[in-house]
Amino acid sequence: MQIPENDPLNHANHLLEVLLDAIPRIHNFKGKWSLIRAKLADLKSQLADLADFPLFPTHTLSLDLLHSLSHTLSAALSLSTTCQGPALPDGKLRTQNDVDSVSARLDRHVSDAEVLIKSGVLQNAAASGSKRESVRVEARNLITRLQIGTAESKNSAVESLLSLLQEDDKNVLIAVAQGVVPVLVRLLDSSSSSEMKEKTVTAIARVTTIARVTTVDSSKHVLIAEGLLLLNNLLRVVESGSGFAKQNACIALQALSLSRDNARAIGSRGGISSLLAICHAGTPSSQAAAASVLRNLAAFAQIRENFLEENAVAVLLTLAASGTAAAQENAIGCLCNLLSDSTDMKLLIAREGGIRSLINFWDSVPNVRSLEIAIDLLKNLASCPQIAEVLVSEGFINRVVSVLSCGVLGVRISAAKAVYELGFTVKTRKELGECGAIPPLVRMMEGKAVEEKESAAKALSVLVGCATNRRLFRKEERGIVGAVQLLDPMTKNLDKKYPVSVLASLIHSKKCRKQMITAGACVHLQKLSETEVEGAKKLSESFGRGMIWGVFARP
Repeated sequence: MQIPENDPLNHANHLLEVLLDAIPRIHNFKGKWSLIRAKLADLKSQLADLADFPLFPTHTLSLDLLHSLSHTLSAALSLSTTCQGPALPDGKLRTQNDVDSVSARLDRHVSDAEVLIKSGVLQNAAASGSKRESVRVEARNLITRLQIGTAESKNSAVESLLSLLQEDDKNVLIAVAQGVVPVLVRLLDSSSSSEMKEKTVTAIARVTTIARVTTVDSSKHVLIAEGLLLLNNLLRVVESGSGFAKQNACIALQALSLSRDNARAIGSRGGISSLLAICHAGTPSSQAAAASVLRNLAAFAQIRENFLEENAVAVLLTLAASGTAAAQENAIGCLCNLLSDSTDMKLLIAREGGIRSLINFWDSVPNVRSLEIAIDLLKNLASCPQIAEVLVSEGFINRVVSVLSCGVLGVRISAAKAVYELGFTVKTRKELGECGAIPPLVRMMEGKAVEEKESAAKALSVLVGCATNRRLFRKEERGIVGAVQLLDPMTKNLDKKYPVSVLASLIHSKKCRKQMITAGACVHLQKLSETEVEGAKKLSESFGRGMIWGVFARP
């Protein structure tokens, strides 16, 4: 009985039954046809399961599957007829290849049918009519399409998925919830097409970008769960992909390289060398993205040696001098992380032109917010006395003091920390005071953030070691009061030794002692002495001696 092709399910079932009946009469390659018969049995069962789904008769994915399956079954029927005779017109080798090809195509159909059954896309769609539900259904359809069908259909699906992901950040989270990440990772791993890899990496980059900024932890966990398979594929793209693909692979790695385990894996697989190559000769956008990944990696002490082996300093300094604003900032951030605890690295960066690069970046940034990482590099370099002298001679004292009063909290904090490092001699402390560092630091002691308070007190603890600066500090109406307030044990997570040090340097002034007592210093110091805060007991005893000597007595 001939089944019309406009009834695709029955047509596919009819071809399948005819082929099953024909296989016992085959005389050539019986072993291979026996395997094909097992696959046909699987397909027969799957078609029966699929027919139970409400949307199966009309859904595009099911119709595509039936059409493709019928085409394969028709080819298999023709081939079965050839294999029934004693002679093989096309020769044994050619016919064997054809049989293997049919078997492979049937494997794909079995796999596609399994995906279609498990995907849920053939269920009745929810009737809510909400945009979220519409996106959820579309995402699930596209995810299914990425797993079944031909390379062309998968390519079309990934293009549609990219459009969906770019449309709205919320769409990304919905797609992640529907399982898009592991599907994209497998697609990246299995695809041999450079075009398909580029689009897939772009989709993964979009997901990682949203995962990095969202508060939804599930997105981050899904990415982490893909582990080394995702990392290895991204690193392959970084090494040999197109310029655009490399850029997106680096964007994806920005989020993944924040993990210590991932950072070690990237370092051990030659990732640093490939990323530096992009920094050296990549597109402007890819350079910025690659430098961002390197910046993350340099934060982990275990792999800093890899940077030295790859001559990273020279490449990063070149990028800091000539890249885009984003590339320069990330290059400087990477250098800052590299020299964290290494005097040798600080000296190397200084010798290779790091100070000149820092000056050029500092003087060309479009806004003060971008200065935070530059000030961090300055602070780290200034902790080395030999370099600090050069930094002072290059005018960095004025540069730092000028941003102590800016409106960006992070920049103020970094600047205060840099002041502490630059105050390495009496001469530089005096110069910092003359340039106006004291008033903004006093104001910072009364800021809202504990880190701002502490960084200001720490910087002042050095500066008031200079007599000129002590006079400037005493002129500040809120100076003594601000320092005493920091002694309050209720102010948590602040190292009290710094305000204690500030006040100790002023204790010999009768006026300052009075102000300290009026502000409540004695009570705070007694409590701090009990917890053995450095300098607290000595300062507290100084008040006692002052009382005995009648310093505070009035006739």
